Amino acid sequence: MNPSSSQLPISFSIDKLQEDLVTCENDLWTPHFNTNRYEGNWTSISLRSQSGLSNDIMSFANATYKNTSLLDRCDYFKEIMDWFECDKEAVRLLRLDPQSEIKEHVDNDTSYEDGFFRIHIPIVTNDDVFFYVDKKRVPMKRGECWYANFQLPHSVENKSAEPRIHFTLDCIRNDWSDELFTKMGFNINESSKENQYSDELKQQIIAELSRNPSEAGAKIIADLQSK
Repeated sequence: MNPSSSQLPISFSIDKLQEDLVTCENDLWTPHFNTNRYEGNWTSISLRSQSGLSNDIMSFANATYKNTSLLDRCDYFKEIMDWFECDKEAVRLLRLDPQSEIKEHVDNDTSYEDGFFRIHIPIVTNDDVFFYVDKKRVPMKRGECWYANFQLPHSVENKSAEPRIHFTLDCIRNDWSDELFTKMGFNINESSKENQYSDELKQQIIAELSRNPSEAGAKIIADLQSK
């Protein structure tokens, strides 16, 4: 089974990341829409969104995305986006304030096996930020580049006195990324399907989907319960 998280063989300039962050911080941080999933302050700025607006932080699969005007002023963020030779959906800055927590949850269809991969590049972080995927701590450091399977239960707790700020890219799998992930030790032919999940994880996913009922969620629950 593929790892729940993995560091990519690339890192980026912390100074340049922070220079572009200063540009963005002059814009409005928008409170994250999943208000039942966090305590404290969890906010975002969009560099690529469905409307093209920097305060549009919604992220939906199979939607059309466009760069925001803010991205035009962030040369290094654009350079990083170009490093990923694939289509991108949402590109955002995600900020978790001091003493704030993102509760454990799952994000549907966000695994490499599903044809999607979300990249996290920390800009501001420290050892008192605790990021867990599938109960395992992911030790992301500034400038590093990480993939994680967010279809697995994950949570973040910022126990420090400074905000945690990540640059995130939602990317669409293609031949280029298959080559990259193969080099990282992934079995790119692995199926994402739920029969890989433990009974405990199945129950967590069902519980999470049941909180926000939808037709798609009901189908996933039925598939899980049939296995």
